[in-house]
Amino acid sequence: MPSKEIIYTKNAPEPIGPYSQAVKFDNTVYVSGQIGINPTTGDIASTLEEETHQVLKNISAILIAANSSMEKVIKCSIFLTDMNDFTEVNEVYSQYFNLSAPARETVAVRTLPKNVQIEISCIAHV
Repeated sequence: MPSKEIIYTKNAPEPIGPYSQAVKFDNTVYVSGQIGINPTTGDIASTLEEETHQVLKNISAILIAANSSMEKVIKCSIFLTDMNDFTEVNEVYSQYFNLSAPARETVAVRTLPKNVQIEISCIAHV
């Protein structure tokens, strides 16, 4: 019978609400939306490029804690406060997903937690 496991790592930011960093169910890990918070300092990156890098580093740390990796990501959801940032985000995103890009959607939202510019969640195989 498949089991549910809560994933937690100190190498990613603490959740800022009643949710887990990720949940592993059977051979799949569901990573909660991550924003550009540095898990060591608690600081939020100052530029969109830095935010995007930090978000993807946070996701990578959570995936490693779940015995997965960026290469095993199946799908990402990207939330932007300004769709005009799409190209800049893609430039950073492509550095993490260059050969086997996962399925994805990108949507514009009015605001995000802590007034960041980007949030990304993902689903990955374990």
